[in-house]
Amino acid sequence: MSRALTTQVDIEVAINGYVTPGEDHFGRGGAASPVTSISNRDQREKWPPVVPLPSPPNAESLARMISGARRSKGGSKVGIRDRICCHQWTWFTMTMATGGVANVLHSVWTPYRAEWLWYIGLVFFLFNLCLFFMNCVLITMRFVMVPGSFMSSFLDQMESLFIPAVVVSVATILINTCEYGIPMTGPWLRHTMEWLFWIYIIVSVVASAGMYLVLWSTQIFPIHTMTPVWVFPAYPLLLTAPFASSLIAADDATSTNSPVNRLAIAMCAVTVQGTGFLISFMICAAFIYRLMTQKLPRDMQRPGVFISIGPSGFTVAGLVSLGQQSQIVIPDSFQGSTHSIVILRLLSTMIGLWLWGLSIWFFLVSVGSLWKYVRPECKMPFQMTWWSFVFPNTALVTATLALAAAVGSNGLRIAGCVMAGLLIVVWILVLVKMLRCLWNRELLWPKEQRTE
Repeated sequence: MSRALTTQVDIEVAINGYVTPGEDHFGRGGAASPVTSISNRDQREKWPPVVPLPSPPNAESLARMISGARRSKGGSKVGIRDRICCHQWTWFTMTMATGGVANVLHSVWTPYRAEWLWYIGLVFFLFNLCLFFMNCVLITMRFVMVPGSFMSSFLDQMESLFIPAVVVSVATILINTCEYGIPMTGPWLRHTMEWLFWIYIIVSVVASAGMYLVLWSTQIFPIHTMTPVWVFPAYPLLLTAPFASSLIAADDATSTNSPVNRLAIAMCAVTVQGTGFLISFMICAAFIYRLMTQKLPRDMQRPGVFISIGPSGFTVAGLVSLGQQSQIVIPDSFQGSTHSIVILRLLSTMIGLWLWGLSIWFFLVSVGSLWKYVRPECKMPFQMTWWSFVFPNTALVTATLALAAAVGSNGLRIAGCVMAGLLIVVWILVLVKMLRCLWNRELLWPKEQRTE
């Protein structure tokens, strides 16, 4: 005869067959609960306690080790080399956001053709190139000065998810090059970007699948710690359709002869974009399950909620733009029908409206998750993931402007311009906050030496 159920754990085991870990479970060093049923509880109590394996060293522990070694040799101050050792892959979210803003400015410029908008976008593009080069130099210096930190970054649960940010940053640079570079140069850049498109397709697919395989082989991500950051390895796939539409648009604006292979580019982009969206959609479904069982993420994870906007936003921006370009992409004999162009434009617009609504819904949820920080006693610690306030929203803005052009809506176009202005303000605020944290030794600083 079984004993009475006297504790909450007993009740949960009886109902679910397992114990759901709380938010602080892994923070206090707990492992997954071994309780599975009441009938064999006594037998499990006789087992020896499970000794957790030591976690692999991550970038922060290696940075602390180097800083401590230098101070033990007589150095009492943290030098520039110590701060460089704290540089992480998350810094490439800054270049993702800055390149995304340049893309937004070009989307705003397209219907109005205001010259000053084009030059502001060009400044953002060039500034992003400088930031990307700086990040590449700093991350390389870290790997050289901290032997083993490159492989350790793939084993860190937080940093490993942001490694694809490098590929996404490259994608934004390539998109900006099509928008700002091809109209100012000759045919050589247009055909160079065509080759780079096919190279990027291969790199994005390999990087996305490879990164997920590494994570699934080396990491354990409990569902109660789930955030949309898990989508990040799929993000390189989500930039293929916007890249293709930018390349085709630039080619149409400048090409008089020998155009790029537009049909092959568009079809391949739709294939890869659809793959990335479906992967992201399934992961976002797991995020909603996590919200239903564990509430909203903790303060330090809250900016990652905005990443859920990106998959549908980039898909709308890419598919709708490609659909509107179907008259210069699809040959007259495509699929044996003269109505293919009209059908594709209508279909892309309808799918775009559907997914745009999903983006708006995730945007409202993401903004609502920040409501508690309106109170002065609630503060969100700054991390480089704050750039998630910018980059996913660039997808929403470009999607809104693409739909405005597709349906001929002045209201949507004005809304997109207002959103673009607000987004630039957010970009400035995040940049100022980042520079302030750098000055106050809250970023690129060994943890045990940070001032409170």
